[in-house]
Amino acid sequence: MEMYLPRILDRIKGPVALAFSYQAEDVVALQLALHCGAESLEVFTLDTLKLFPETPGYHETVEAFFQVPIKRYYPDPEAVQDLEKKLGEWGMRGSLEDRHYCCHVRKVAPLSQALQGKSAWITGLRAAQSVTRSGLQILEYDEQHQLMKINPLVSWSEADLTAYIQRHGLPLHPRYAAGFKSIGCAPCTRAVKEGEDIRAGRWWWENPEHKECGLHVRNN
Repeated sequence: MEMYLPRILDRIKGPVALAFSYQAEDVVALQLALHCGAESLEVFTLDTLKLFPETPGYHETVEAFFQVPIKRYYPDPEAVQDLEKKLGEWGMRGSLEDRHYCCHVRKVAPLSQALQGKSAWITGLRAAQSVTRSGLQILEYDEQHQLMKINPLVSWSEADLTAYIQRHGLPLHPRYAAGFKSIGCAPCTRAVKEGEDIRAGRWWWENPEHKECGLHVRNN
């Protein structure tokens, strides 16, 4: 699917953003986009203020490796204060609604700010990651943000991803070496046990069909 990315980007008129959430998929998507010579590309991340302690160092590693800045977007301080007053440190585990509330404040609202003025955004989503992503297309229209959404890794397998990373010597978040298969907020992410699904470490107290934060809302 990487061969389609240059053609897709050629069709996009206006600035393009790439969402970097410290996943292995994101570092590959960034490599592909830069290899295509993507113009007006803003690489951004959503700093939820709940990231793993190794994440700031990895952020700098990626910036140095690719020689590109990664812009941080933060949640609204007053919204965070209200959130923490209502839920405390672990309250997001109390119910699906509480967890969605936390994700909205820390991720969804800042994403809307990051995508303002953009014509398209690139993600590292793969259809094989979870049941919630099985219907992904390489190019979709994001109705929520009124722009195109590009998923260049949509058909990649875990083996494809690993082979590409090794072939190009791409840097990975240190938590991957500790058994993590996905990188998220520290209270909501754990290492994956042998034989578990790759998304088992995200919101492990919830059913698989609920394991999205609201950033990737399907139109159908």
